[in-house]
Amino acid sequence: MNLNKENILSLLAKIEHPEFEKNIVELGMIDNIIISDNEISFSFLSKRQQDPFATSIKKKCERLLSENFTSVKIKIIDRHKQQQNSVKQTQSQMDYALKNVKHTVAIMSGKGGVGKSTISVNLAATLANRGFKVGLADADIYGPSIPQMFGVKDKQPMMIKVDDFELIEPVESYNVKLISISFFINQNDALIWRAPMATNALRQLAGGTYWDELDFLFIDFPPGTGDIHITMTQEMKLDGIVIVTTPQPVALADAIRGINMFKQGKINVPILGLIENMAWFTPKELPANRYYIFGTNGGKNLAAEMQIPFLAEIPIVQAIRQSGDDGIPAIFMNDIQTKVFDELADNFLKQIK
Repeated sequence: MNLNKENILSLLAKIEHPEFEKNIVELGMIDNIIISDNEISFSFLSKRQQDPFATSIKKKCERLLSENFTSVKIKIIDRHKQQQNSVKQTQSQMDYALKNVKHTVAIMSGKGGVGKSTISVNLAATLANRGFKVGLADADIYGPSIPQMFGVKDKQPMMIKVDDFELIEPVESYNVKLISISFFINQNDALIWRAPMATNALRQLAGGTYWDELDFLFIDFPPGTGDIHITMTQEMKLDGIVIVTTPQPVALADAIRGINMFKQGKINVPILGLIENMAWFTPKELPANRYYIFGTNGGKNLAAEMQIPFLAEIPIVQAIRQSGDDGIPAIFMNDIQTKVFDELADNFLKQIK
């Protein structure tokens, strides 16, 4: 295929915008194509102030052009972005999107792999099952798993106009309103984003979604303590933090860093409590037996030491893992996990002012 503007436009016309059901050339999203010896550059114009499909569409453009013009670099200039996205506009939209949310609570862990997302899913589902209005924003941007665990990984949210704002309509599953970056990207793509880019994406997701009226909006934070946590904590005006850890000393050490971060004067968000996940293992065929694989009472002792509430001990149960893979919150399996998440919900509600 010859390298010229006509062929470039012909290729890009194969890419359809999911919301408008028209191709991006027809929608006028491609402009100012420049061809040099080893580079194709063009301007990409989003159709609205915050288009959740923009990132995935640009990746499709890069992939399609690279496949057909193998020796040429692809440069996409997001010309619209600087003109549209001012901090003031973003904050105004976030304030509007969150104005009817009674309580915004982040669930975080010092390290990955401790089951933070599993806790987020089942706490949200338990409260929704009791009749509370609940939303869950998957802010674990490098490892988003919430849609999979709610059985909606193939859904695609749409944009809706509410008053003067264009907002994302969340996906709903088991009476929980959900938003996640994984709704807008290829499931197998790795997000190679620096912190400012990741933070901006989360700002658009959590603060650009039409949550309507909620009793609780849970934010499933990525593990660790960094730029994303600091920025989102300040901008989301959190009512509290829930810390998830395992009894293992390595996990406890990271949990301490997380607790201390949120106790700092510049951040100073209330710690609503600590949850000890994977507290013990009980085989289904031996329900009276408990095996403390990662240690005993590590989370409970840490909560007492740090003078924060201890919310629950969650055991290792195969049904919890299986339900997450199957897209059904574990609380609906009517086993030991239903009881322990009910106790967690009771203790959590006691901490909400």
